[in-house]
Amino acid sequence: MRVVVAEDLFLLREGLVRLLKAHGFEIAAATGSAPGLLGALLEFRPDIAIVDIRLPPTHTDDGLRAALSARERIPGLPILLLSQYVEQIYARELLADGAGGVGYLLKDRVFSDDQFVDTIRTVAGGGTVMDPEVVTRLLGRGGRGEPLGGLTERERQVLELMAEGRSNSAIAHRLFVSEKAVSKHSTSIFSKLGLAPSDDDNRRVLAVLAHLMSTPRGGGHPPGR
Repeated sequence: MRVVVAEDLFLLREGLVRLLKAHGFEIAAATGSAPGLLGALLEFRPDIAIVDIRLPPTHTDDGLRAALSARERIPGLPILLLSQYVEQIYARELLADGAGGVGYLLKDRVFSDDQFVDTIRTVAGGGTVMDPEVVTRLLGRGGRGEPLGGLTERERQVLELMAEGRSNSAIAHRLFVSEKAVSKHSTSIFSKLGLAPSDDDNRRVLAVLAHLMSTPRGGGHPPGR
């Protein structure tokens, strides 16, 4: 699997490269800037891009913009974002095309190389992986006047696990309930959110997250990387 890595901090970038090589990945390019990222993605067309959101030259959202620009030219290009903060607007833009092959991890919540590698393979395969903290923050912003306010506590738990990319079987195992119960909760969730149910797990996750993040919640870009 060919990977392009974009991270402006030298030690972290080199650490990522070494870790990925140790797990059998081929590094097509490793860059520390947004222009370098865009050029590498268009030239090498990798199986996945691992991207720090905030890259030079401005250290704002340059990394994301470069990745999205490349994805417009290479539809479905898998992108795994790395950030130190939950930044809702970035997740919304990444998910906007509904094509799958997207991920959002928080740097300080990657606890093992196996976890990281599994996420890379899932996203490269067209799946969707959102860090549980990202999902929790997004779900936690729902108020009584919003669709999420109508969900039961169990439905919110199911929705959060769905957004993490888990199958009905995995959700059932996690919550110690039957798959039939999970299916029932899922149907109720889609009904309350006004979304058509789907047997396609990835499409289901994208639909739910796109709906959640399309609800105006105010605020701008938070500080940080």
